[in-house]
Amino acid sequence: MKQTYFIGLDIGTTSTKAIVFTPSGAVRGTGNLDYPLLVPKASWAEQDPETIFAAVIQALKQAIEQANIDKHEIGGIGFSTAMHSLIAVDAQGNPLTNSIIWADNRSAAQADRLKEDGVGHQIYLATGTPIHPMSPLPKIMWLKEHMPDTCQKTAKYISIKEYVMYRLFGQYVVDYSIASATGLFNLRKLDWDEDALKLAGISRHHLSEPVPTTHILRGMKLRYAEEIGLDPDTPFVVGASDGVLANLGIGAIDNGQVAITIGTSGAVRTVVPEPITDPKGRTFCYVLTENHWVIGGPSNNGGIMLRWFRDEFSWPEVEKAKQLGVDPYEVMIQAAENVRPGADGLLFLPFLSGERAPYWNAQARGSFFGIGLHHKREHFIRAVLEGILFSVYSIGIALRDLAGGAKEIRASGGFARSKEWRQIMSDMFGYEVLIPESHESSSFGAALLAMHALGALDDLRDVKKMIHISHRHEPNLERSSMYLELFYIYERVYYNLLEEYKLIAKFQKQLNN
Repeated sequence: MKQTYFIGLDIGTTSTKAIVFTPSGAVRGTGNLDYPLLVPKASWAEQDPETIFAAVIQALKQAIEQANIDKHEIGGIGFSTAMHSLIAVDAQGNPLTNSIIWADNRSAAQADRLKEDGVGHQIYLATGTPIHPMSPLPKIMWLKEHMPDTCQKTAKYISIKEYVMYRLFGQYVVDYSIASATGLFNLRKLDWDEDALKLAGISRHHLSEPVPTTHILRGMKLRYAEEIGLDPDTPFVVGASDGVLANLGIGAIDNGQVAITIGTSGAVRTVVPEPITDPKGRTFCYVLTENHWVIGGPSNNGGIMLRWFRDEFSWPEVEKAKQLGVDPYEVMIQAAENVRPGADGLLFLPFLSGERAPYWNAQARGSFFGIGLHHKREHFIRAVLEGILFSVYSIGIALRDLAGGAKEIRASGGFARSKEWRQIMSDMFGYEVLIPESHESSSFGAALLAMHALGALDDLRDVKKMIHISHRHEPNLERSSMYLELFYIYERVYYNLLEEYKLIAKFQKQLNN
């Protein structure tokens, strides 16, 4: 009897990845295509939809060829994408704009207006999407104000996933998960929110049909099926967003299980049985399935902070790494290990790119606080490691307020390669930290959701049997108490500098004009 395989397809910010999995979760083949980020103006961030569509075709083709399997052995394909992208298309489905991605900040003024007049908070409570330039709602408002001629020609406002689906199947559908990250989708009605549509100046006809994340499409256009090497009737599960699928992909889907991802940026998420929004507006709420809702928050400031410090200040560690033939980060973290937890009273507020959750403050700026003559470069390295974790800890505090305390933390991302950094996380949060073996959490989550939708996985909780834990870290509770004391100082510094953040951000903006 032939084996059945499932493919997880993930469109990320810098690449599209397709992975062929066995039903037990083993990787059989991969395909990966990189593409550029386009920055035509300051604060803009775009991608070419056609380039990404071509990457989807090639990544799927590569993965199937590497897996060396027959097209009839493919049981289904699940689809994951990054959130918050926006493309205006005409009546024939042709793009009128590039894909405006989550990192684009051109609509900051529109987001600020929504916040200032109070309506923004009501929209957040209904939709679960924080008011921020990343969201498609203020992006559409910006297009209406700055590109009215384009808007007159626009038939649909869609995400990159919807664009790919339309190209492959000729249908405009959007899964509840991607829809719930637009700021236009009512969480409790599972339909477009009329008040948000009015603010955006559009009707529901300008948007795709919302469908469950387990919705199945068949009948791919023959020319694309042949190019990829697929049977046109291969079931394609529309899937969800990369964030919620990452929770599924590492098995953090029960109450009390918290998923923390730290790559270039960071995120903290937990699954709850019903939609929850925060009266203080600190967190998002997105759909995984109708019975699984993911609340959490993203941080701008993950591993990119350590890379910044390496490039600008750690030349001795970089040189030593060259001599030893090892990664510079390894030498930097070894230096930090020789410093006591808490960096002898040195704090790093890692807001070099502003901050999203829980503060949603694009004007925040980074700082070292508590510098004394006793501090050396290794203290600064440790302060950066701890500061990145303080930023995700602040999101964890918000989740605790909304959903109760954590029972365990499952962590993934590039930071998880460091034993010391993993232990600092356990000490700071005061919980056991588990590190899953696989780092391809979003692709695996997409494949798992496809298995579930197609009847190959009865209960999503069964995914934990397929996920192997490579490392476990128990907290040192004395250090937990010390980190809590430092975190209170960290937060006081942030709130006491709110007006200064505005002033310095204004000054820096004037320099760049």
